[in-house]
Amino acid sequence: MSNLEKNAEEENDLLEFGEVIELTDEEGNEVKFTYEASLEVDGKEYVVLLPQDQSSEDEDSEEVVILRVEKGENGEEGLESIEDDEEEEKVFQEFLKTYEEE
Repeated sequence: MSNLEKNAEEENDLLEFGEVIELTDEEGNEVKFTYEASLEVDGKEYVVLLPQDQSSEDEDSEEVVILRVEKGENGEEGLESIEDDEEEEKVFQEFLKTYEEE
């Protein structure tokens, strides 16, 4: 998915582990995600989400969605897709490293 925008009024620092949020994709479809984690990499903030409709049968193939937290013109926080594959991979590896430590 790309160009996901946050539907809810909550700012990222108000999200709690396991909280469900709805995002709208570029085609206008609403998709539910479970908030998994926040992390900072190279001075940028990211959130890690799990698609709610994901099957829990095969945990090894779990998909995560990583979005960058961006401030809009009026100071409100929003979530944006990461277009750069290297940036996304770097954040994913940091998430795995952090996740394994817990």
